[in-house]
This record gives sequence, structure tokens and C-alpha cells, in this order.
Amino acid sequence: MALAVVRDLREYRAPAGEEELAQFETDVLAGFVLARASAGLVDSTIRNDTNHLDLIRDWFGRPL
Repeated sequence: MALAVVRDLREYRAPAGEEELAQFETDVLAGFVLARASAGLVDSTIRNDTNHLDLIRDWFGRPL
């Protein structure tokens, strides 16, 4: 077993802004839809899954 020096990247990055978070959420949701479609799920099932995520996001009032 070897040891490695690890540094925290948070100190070098500015916190993500509202727009950056919204874009990231869109990318993650697109990946989710693509994965579900690749698994052979029908469009109505994927639509129901994304509708539930939309309801949660609307309830929080901000990107997840």
C-alpha cells in the first residue's frame, strides 16, 4: 500500500453560480434520460421519472 499527497480542490475554485448549477442539472438530467432510453424504457416511463424530478425541483425552488 502506498501513500499519496491529496489536496483539496475547493480552495482553488470559486463556488458555482446559479447559472452554472442550472446547466449542470440540465446535463445530469440529459444523461439520466439517455441512460433510461438506452436501457430500453419506454418514453412514458422516462417522462414520468423526469416529471417527478421536476416536481421536487419546483418544490425546492432551485436546482437540485
